[in-house]
Amino acid sequence: MTIKHRKRLGALALLATIAVGACSGGGATSAPSSGGASDAPGGASEAPASQAANLSGTVTIDGSSTVFPITQAVAEEFQIANSGVQVPVAFSGTGGGFKKFCMGETDMNDASRPIKEDDEGEGLACKAAGIEWIKLQVAIDGLTVVVNPANDFATCLTVAELSTIYGPDSPADLLWSQVRDGFPAEKVERYMPGADSGTFDYFTEEINGETDAATQFATQSEDDNTLVTGVAGSKYAIGFFGYAYYVENTDKLKALEIDGGEGGGCVAPTEATINDNSYAPLSRPLFIYPDVAKAKTRPELKAFVDFYLENTTALSAEVGYVALPDALLQEQKDTWAAAVGG
Repeated sequence: MTIKHRKRLGALALLATIAVGACSGGGATSAPSSGGASDAPGGASEAPASQAANLSGTVTIDGSSTVFPITQAVAEEFQIANSGVQVPVAFSGTGGGFKKFCMGETDMNDASRPIKEDDEGEGLACKAAGIEWIKLQVAIDGLTVVVNPANDFATCLTVAELSTIYGPDSPADLLWSQVRDGFPAEKVERYMPGADSGTFDYFTEEINGETDAATQFATQSEDDNTLVTGVAGSKYAIGFFGYAYYVENTDKLKALEIDGGEGGGCVAPTEATINDNSYAPLSRPLFIYPDVAKAKTRPELKAFVDFYLENTTALSAEVGYVALPDALLQEQKDTWAAAVGG
């Protein structure tokens, strides 16, 4: 089956709403509905022909709300090709998903950061439960800092200024004029992902120097669309989330350029700058973590991951992320094949 690039016309948003009902740990309520990105280079990939026959069962997935749009798109196409397999996809955040995965409740976890191997709820829990996981990169994201389009004073922020806004010592009544001289003396309305989010972990480590170190005075949500709505509703608001959510809402939001302090000056998030990592330090990899032992004994799970890696180039671009370079994608395919025996 050939994956065809197309607009999904709200299908992912509807499926995301349904997915929330499947999330026992709370979480987000919707996701980008269509790409806004161009067709992936070279068009779509061919799905492995062996997948279309005689597969049945259920592949259960949870995890990152950032990776959710890609995985849901893959699941949708896989189920068309394999009508006997159900693939429910939920999103309770990277950390919330790992907790379920390492308890054996799911077959694969979506992640916007690597697993915390020394964490009792993640890596140590997986080890104790005998769960053999493998990390596979499926796309590249640029964590995007956004403000309201009516914001006519901020176009670029430095890492230090972002830390002033989101750092653990940032006061409740922070004014924009305290972020930079010349900005208005108006209160900064802060929005950010919840603590179970890999996006939150990545941002706090890169911007504040320590994972989970963040202001207590921001509106937090695992639902990225809640963050979109908040920023879109106030001239003095600011927020951050995955690039695809910005691409989906360019009519409501303005993306800020970021000065990463490495001599590159202010850089806007685009497919090109995310891919070449000049959008630093907020370019980041996106992963899936399948259960290797399950995949060795359950052909529907192995087939799904095979299908994912064959089609992530087209579908990642379709939903608004940056596809992996061919050589890096081949590395993921080779790693997966070695883990499950071809």
